[in-house]
Amino acid sequence: MPAACEQKRILSVTELTDRMRRTLEGTFPFVWVRGEIGELSFPGSGHIYFTLKDAGAQLQCVWFRDRQMRGRNFDPLTGEIFAEPRPDPVRLLRQGSELFCAGQISVYGPRGRYQLIVELVQAGGQGLLAQAFEERKQALAARGFFAAERKRPLPASPSRVALVTSPAGAAIHDFMELASVRGLGAEVRLFPVRVQGEGAAGQICRALDEINRQGWAQVAVIIRGGGSLEDLWCFNEEEVATAIFSSKIPVLAGIGHEVDVTLADMTADVRAATPSHAAQLLWPLRREYWQRLDELSLALERARQGWLQRQEDRLQRCERGLRLCSPARRL
Repeated sequence: MPAACEQKRILSVTELTDRMRRTLEGTFPFVWVRGEIGELSFPGSGHIYFTLKDAGAQLQCVWFRDRQMRGRNFDPLTGEIFAEPRPDPVRLLRQGSELFCAGQISVYGPRGRYQLIVELVQAGGQGLLAQAFEERKQALAARGFFAAERKRPLPASPSRVALVTSPAGAAIHDFMELASVRGLGAEVRLFPVRVQGEGAAGQICRALDEINRQGWAQVAVIIRGGGSLEDLWCFNEEEVATAIFSSKIPVLAGIGHEVDVTLADMTADVRAATPSHAAQLLWPLRREYWQRLDELSLALERARQGWLQRQEDRLQRCERGLRLCSPARRL
């Protein structure tokens, strides 16, 4: 053996492969990849093997059976929980279809090739939005947008509320219907905006700026009905989160259904599960006021009776004292 080789550690194929695996898994613990499905196989083991390819390269992928159900009831990337299971993503696997796959890059030693261990599969279009959502969420979290210590409580039963929503949507009707039977009466000013599509984010920001400039409202409420990730995307824009973060008055956000979570929700001082829930958070039921009034009336009556009893006891003590000190006892 040459002297130079004796002074250096010679790696076996397995050792080198293990080092490559650790390097790749540490560098790419979770990555989104976009491509077109090439080879596709469904062996009896239940695992799925396929390749993602584009014009310049291809990537071997394996989707293990125990990971194929992930993402049907919840999204591991955003943390969203779905009321109903989403369609089986395995149905998306068709030769020639374009997919977004997420997972970990690893090395399969027996074949000496690197591959993607698939965790999530989404049709073209959803994956990029989910990736953008996660990247933006991490950036805003680092700037303190979601910090609990900066969030303010809602005013108790506010009488001046600024409502930011579309005047044509169902959300405003749900909100106002509950507002009419709760609390002790409040003035609600509508700041009409688009809640979907191009220009919606800018309108929402301008509405919040105007609310703060006026200084009239005790709380700003942003509501919208449910929708897909694309439908709600204006509430994931950084400018909307910044406008909420910069608001001088508390902001209550009730966007989408309970399972829908946007960056606007996460930045707001308080998040409501739905537009109707937003009204419930602002005002208690009126029968609760009647119950509280009854309780206070009873407490007042008990206090009155207690005060009268104390005065009567004091008067009796004074009367006994006067009798003991009276000259009539010595005559």
